[in-house]
Amino acid sequence: MSLTNPAERWQAKLSGHRKKLQMPEPVLEGRLTRMVGLTLEAVGCQAAIGSRCQIITKSGDEVEAEVVGFAEEKTFLMPTGDMRGLVPGARVIPTGRQLEVPVGDSLLGRVLDGAGNPLDDKGPLHVDQFQPLSPAPINPLDRVPIDAPLDVGIRSINGLLSVGRGQRMGLFAGSGVGKSELLGMMTRYTEAEVTVVGLIGERGREVQEFVAETLGPEGMARAVVVAVPADNSPLKRLHGAMLATSIAEYFRDQGKDVLLLVDSLTRYAQAQREIALAIGEPPATKGYPPSVFAKLPQLVERAGNGASGGSITAFYTVLAEGDDHNDPVVDSARAVLDGHIVLSRALAESGHYPAIDLEASVSRLMTTIASPEQLELARRFRQLYSKYQQNLDLISVGVYQRGSDPEIDAAIDIWPQLQSFLGQNLREHVNLQESMAQLTQLLDNPVNPPAVT
Repeated sequence: MSLTNPAERWQAKLSGHRKKLQMPEPVLEGRLTRMVGLTLEAVGCQAAIGSRCQIITKSGDEVEAEVVGFAEEKTFLMPTGDMRGLVPGARVIPTGRQLEVPVGDSLLGRVLDGAGNPLDDKGPLHVDQFQPLSPAPINPLDRVPIDAPLDVGIRSINGLLSVGRGQRMGLFAGSGVGKSELLGMMTRYTEAEVTVVGLIGERGREVQEFVAETLGPEGMARAVVVAVPADNSPLKRLHGAMLATSIAEYFRDQGKDVLLLVDSLTRYAQAQREIALAIGEPPATKGYPPSVFAKLPQLVERAGNGASGGSITAFYTVLAEGDDHNDPVVDSARAVLDGHIVLSRALAESGHYPAIDLEASVSRLMTTIASPEQLELARRFRQLYSKYQQNLDLISVGVYQRGSDPEIDAAIDIWPQLQSFLGQNLREHVNLQESMAQLTQLLDNPVNPPAVT
């Protein structure tokens, strides 16, 4: 295209000289034109998606924002912190940099916010390594296969829902059913060299409780906690889960076995929904835009085994709003994870903890990592458990007559032992060997009734 304007010809010539001499292009400042909710609109600036901009307030202070979208000459930004002081026409200066996260062994024992800044009183971070918040995905052919079980210290999971080292599991439940307590048990008892915890979008009071009570001084010595409570901006909540994953990836690449706990994946999805709706993306499924269901697998797929011998075993809590297990986020998470543990409100209300619904839970890798003997024991346990549950109404009202069905008789006789095996005190630790020994004794002990075949 020919340039007739002398100024345009001069700018084109100058740009060509800059490229030849490898000089950076000049920064094109913009100005703030509109603010709707948490979304800012600017015109005149050119910045890539995910890059940072500085907005100069009326008092001369700087507000950092991230580019989350654009439409023709408009650039959409989301602030990462406080927005006080912003006025129409404020200068918007692109920095040209993407967010990088601090990594290193010095992070152990620290509590960070969604931007990687320390929240504790242990002073500044001393790190000299940084890596992208969203690194390039691993070639699936480079991943080491999952072939070793992981001891999580919970009898029912060790014996009946075995988890492999490098597996990604979901904890599905409604509110107040015991997800956080079960997550705390895994934090204390799981065999891992490093534990990375992401507390995303939950209550702020839980952060101190988790650090002081659940982890304690001994647990914190090998843990990194990323805390982004619910009162933080959606962008910070989104970055919090990604930051926790990036830190876990660093330790995995050092050849270590990492336990990654994210509470919760639902809050991560809701943060992306807030951002997407704010910049005009249309809702698709029950108010969730399509980008939410693209973001979930991008985050989850970063966990797992790497090529260097390290592993990330990840547990994600997923909130089933209104106990609806067909919720879009629940359904999407179920599809991308390697198994799910469903917690039952009825069990929790009856005082049974952990309130694991055995019939609705599954570990997709159990057939790969468990021995044939364990698989047979687990199959027999499930048959007895399901047989009793299927006939619970008849048994409860006394309609069932003993002797009518030998399988039901066997399930009735062994039911108290099944319940005892599935229950566990929050401070009780049962390792993998003990879990298998108790499961074997329960089903193979001669004093018990014959197992269902």
